[in-house]
Amino acid sequence: MILISGATGGIGGEVCKILKKRGTAFRAMCRKQEQVDSFHKKGIDAVLGDFDRPDTLVAAMKGVETMFLITPPTPDQFAQETAAIDAAKRAGVGRIVKISASDSNVRSPVPWARTHALIDHHLRAAGVAWTILKPTAFMQNFLWFKDPIAKGFLPQVTGKGSVSWVDTRDVARVAATVLVEEGHEGATYFLTGPETLDMKEAAKRLSDATGHKVRYLDLPTPVFRAILRLTGNSRWMAKGLVVQFADVVAGHHDIDPTFEIERLTGKPAHSFTDFVRDHASQFVSSTTL
Repeated sequence: MILISGATGGIGGEVCKILKKRGTAFRAMCRKQEQVDSFHKKGIDAVLGDFDRPDTLVAAMKGVETMFLITPPTPDQFAQETAAIDAAKRAGVGRIVKISASDSNVRSPVPWARTHALIDHHLRAAGVAWTILKPTAFMQNFLWFKDPIAKGFLPQVTGKGSVSWVDTRDVARVAATVLVEEGHEGATYFLTGPETLDMKEAAKRLSDATGHKVRYLDLPTPVFRAILRLTGNSRWMAKGLVVQFADVVAGHHDIDPTFEIERLTGKPAHSFTDFVRDHASQFVSSTTL
């Protein structure tokens, strides 16, 4: 049995869809009973489990051979994931497939990059077989700025820095693949998109796909932080994103494409153009539809 954490999130939810389509037995772990009920209505096994309450993980992990581990970046992420890893070991889970980050580093000023590095070290030393996936920045993060993009501008603070943006749908495809295949124990895979591009090129692609001009605005940091707060990000998240995008300016995210997604799944990764076309309606003002 495969246990999927983050089953109601973007990547975890996509993993569930892929496994269901393949007819693979899995169990979705949810924090709320209504979420469990929703999965049950779809004919999917689901169970309550909360990383903030390790005692709830015993039942969730019963009979589980492999666990998919993912949590959103928060100040509690280290405590949540290490508790999950320890609970999995006690429950006899044989392998953990974990979503980490391409920039994970114990010396990183980016809070979740540092946290992922610490969790990765904990996992490797836990005595459980593991596979670690290290994606670059997600294309879906552009959806945070869908409203300003619909109005014709892309606000950022990345200067001329480039990123090998990756689609979360591709990350999920890799996760689903390594969850069911043998031979990935002890492997760490860096997952990138098929190209590296800066914000000026991203704005051009957005313009081409939406049919309206989108201009890249390289904003002062305080203004960008305010926009992040207005788009629903916490103070902690906004501060971390500003630091991360400063890393982009420094060139720390300008990673050459690895093409691991195509090698592992047999299907090429989505390009940024693919992503924008697939989400074009979200980047267009309702007045122009």
